[in-house]
Amino acid sequence: MTSINKTKKGGISIFALAMLNIVAVVSLRGLPAEAEYGLSSIFYYIFAAVVFLVPVSLVAAELATGWSEKGGVFRWVGEAFGPRVALVAIFMLWIEVTVWFPTALTFGSVSLAFMGPDQSWDQALSQNKFFVLGIVLAIYWLATFIALRGTAAFSKVAKWGGLIGTVIPGVVLIVLGFSYLFFSGRPPQVQLSWDNIIPDFSNFNNVVLAASIFLFYAGMEMNAIHVKEVDDAPRNYPIAIAIAAIGTVCVFVLGTLAIAFVIPQKDISLTQSLLVAYNDMFAWAGISWAAPIMAACLALGVLAGVVGWVAGPSSALLVVAKGGYLPRFWQYTNKNGMATHIMMAQAFLVTMISTVFVVLPSVQAAYQILSQLTVVLYLIMYLLMFAAAIHLRYSQPNRPRPYKIPGGGMGMWIIAGVGFSGSLLAFVFSFIPPSQITVGSPEEYIGFLVVLTVVFVSVPLFIYKARKPHWKDPAVTDFAPFTWEIESTHPGIINPSDKVTHTLNQ
Repeated sequence: MTSINKTKKGGISIFALAMLNIVAVVSLRGLPAEAEYGLSSIFYYIFAAVVFLVPVSLVAAELATGWSEKGGVFRWVGEAFGPRVALVAIFMLWIEVTVWFPTALTFGSVSLAFMGPDQSWDQALSQNKFFVLGIVLAIYWLATFIALRGTAAFSKVAKWGGLIGTVIPGVVLIVLGFSYLFFSGRPPQVQLSWDNIIPDFSNFNNVVLAASIFLFYAGMEMNAIHVKEVDDAPRNYPIAIAIAAIGTVCVFVLGTLAIAFVIPQKDISLTQSLLVAYNDMFAWAGISWAAPIMAACLALGVLAGVVGWVAGPSSALLVVAKGGYLPRFWQYTNKNGMATHIMMAQAFLVTMISTVFVVLPSVQAAYQILSQLTVVLYLIMYLLMFAAAIHLRYSQPNRPRPYKIPGGGMGMWIIAGVGFSGSLLAFVFSFIPPSQITVGSPEEYIGFLVVLTVVFVSVPLFIYKARKPHWKDPAVTDFAPFTWEIESTHPGIINPSDKVTHTLNQ
């Protein structure tokens, strides 16, 4: 007997895997940033999907099936370049999430501000830096305490919060937005003509803010491990990824256009416009009472997303710590198996970073700068991942990979090369101040990003240099050595071994 989530052979179906990836990636928080571009946002979404979303999905699938032991991107990069570079990769994942939390929670604080009865008062409250800071810290610490209670606690919040706070609001936004377009009798606030889909590349500022769109698609690699559960993976996995990519792009495009139909481009705010759009749509539909309810749903969705991300990267860093790459202090877990010291350190870092909201000219400026720093740090990890995938085709050419990007070496160079090039392009653009948003002086903007990027990359390099043999607990057995360690080779030379990785440590 089969279910809708299983194929007849017991594996994950194409549709189920596609939906798993869509739910993991889709978020409404960043839609106003792309609504700035009107119809040309369609081009940016499709471009980013082709040069980033699809390559990440396919490359991660090969890496996850070829080297499936615990560690994720640390394992993959370490197999290619050794543990020093691998520690940089996994630390980038952890620290970018740490930087991302204040931006995500800013959206949550704005949502709570819009639960009031007076929209003008709500907008003023959402621009109050001290209100935003207080709500950001309150929600984050609540999410941390929920995550510390273990998988059962945070998985329930993530499940129901994701449904109530992302799926339902997304459907409502798209349905109401297009109903407003076709039935309100009012002109849309965006020009609807085919020639507006292609951006004006003569204006360089048009592509700067769009670099943040890559972050919209981040996280697809988290589900790559499920490729092993797909029947006929070489055929069905690419189909599932294609469906997920198309579905994700459609949700983002339709949701972005729904905002652009209602909010004039000059009035778009990165932190407020989604809530303002809901208010205007509900007022037009004669159900203004629903606006505070929607704001509460969105705030719950933010909490759900943060709870999951508090636990995920911290747990990944814990695995690496237990492999002997972080001091014993960072390997401590509570009775629920959660990385207590790592998560508490992250909480204090989030608290410190969030004070940026009090220092910078506006909440919107802080939001944009922290969003771009998140993109920069995350893209460093992706650049290392793409480079590792290419390198491993040459350094471990015979290692069995249940899913393998077709086309031999050329296929890998095309897919991973496109992903690497797209990520590098977005990385460079992230350092250019957007003209659409006041972020202080350009020198301060660039200096802030450059200095913090250098600091964050230097931290894991310093930790690796300072590592000690006693950091590795001999009682820990759930972190396997790298294949080149087991086979007494080196990541810099060709290893002709054709043994499956999980059998090497037996």
